[in-house]
Amino acid sequence: MTMATTTIRIDFATLPDHLDRSRPSVVAKVIEAALREGGIKANCSDLFSHIKIDLPTAQLAAASVVLVDLQLI
Repeated sequence: MTMATTTIRIDFATLPDHLDRSRPSVVAKVIEAALREGGIKANCSDLFSHIKIDLPTAQLAAASVVLVDLQLI
């Protein structure tokens, strides 16, 4: 059975001040760790202009709560 996945993209320019925009790989690791701490199996990476977050669609609502706590959405 194939699991549906969702991709969330967050533009570097929209990152809140408490995250260091000059270190996108670190920001991606912080986000991924926060999601995993919340029980969400996510994979975060920094791309040219944004952070890419891949996660199971079934965990989208829970991931949204974590991303709100991080002030990302």
